[in-house]
Amino acid sequence: MSQFALCVGINRFENLPMASWLNGCVNDAADVSALLGTVFGFADSSITVLTDQAATKDAVFGAMTEALDRANVPGEHLDHIVFTMSSHGTQVPDLSGDEADQVDEAFATYDLRQNGAVWDASSLILDDELHDLFTRLPKGVLLDVILDTCHSGSGLRAMDLVPTVDDRRPRFIPPPTPLGRDGAEAEGADTRTLRDLVRSSKAAAKPVLFAACRADQTAADANFDGRYNGAFTHFLLDALQSGIAPSRAAVIKQVNAKLRARKFAQRAQLEASAPGKSTAWGTAF
Repeated sequence: MSQFALCVGINRFENLPMASWLNGCVNDAADVSALLGTVFGFADSSITVLTDQAATKDAVFGAMTEALDRANVPGEHLDHIVFTMSSHGTQVPDLSGDEADQVDEAFATYDLRQNGAVWDASSLILDDELHDLFTRLPKGVLLDVILDTCHSGSGLRAMDLVPTVDDRRPRFIPPPTPLGRDGAEAEGADTRTLRDLVRSSKAAAKPVLFAACRADQTAADANFDGRYNGAFTHFLLDALQSGIAPSRAAVIKQVNAKLRARKFAQRAQLEASAPGKSTAWGTAF
């Protein structure tokens, strides 16, 4: 079996103040990479880890584009692709123009920068861009996606964006200006998520998507016994560590049980076909 994994974790951002940096994303990338090697048999040479300044828009999107290119080469025999991303999520005005009030979900890369009242689309990864990339997935190749980030600032106050007494903060960065925030929060705005796009895709093959929270929730960056991780990634690694979880659906159930027990409001989400939900993580269906 030929495998490829791209694990991305971004704590520090070139153009954001330290108050907006995160703590557990680099650990997430390292920990998932280690799990892939020890439990799922990935060779070190098949895993690319991009963190902080190495995780620019061009580097992240370029690495995934190369993986999909490889998957479409006859005789390459790339069977399994894993893409994981731990970072801030955010929102930008819809760029496709099909809905005037629509908001696009986006994933912040290291070089996130402002363009006028909003974030510069060339410095982050849009949900539409990932969706279009994933539509190139050929039949017979498994793509497992893990996203530990969030895309809704609904209900967040300024105080919610700084560390709390229990060292938890949301992995969400709002648009950079009040005008940008007003656009993202416009009444009736249709905030699609990558999960929605994957579900509606007519592609020949679809990825299996694990997301840290619902579209209207925030994903936590949190301290666990003196070491930071994404809450979702922390409990997901626990569930996958044994390598014997009966199904992806069972994994997500275990993760959410642990999130509830530790008083995290977020609920992890799974998007997959019925066979994908009923087979073990990392297993083709």
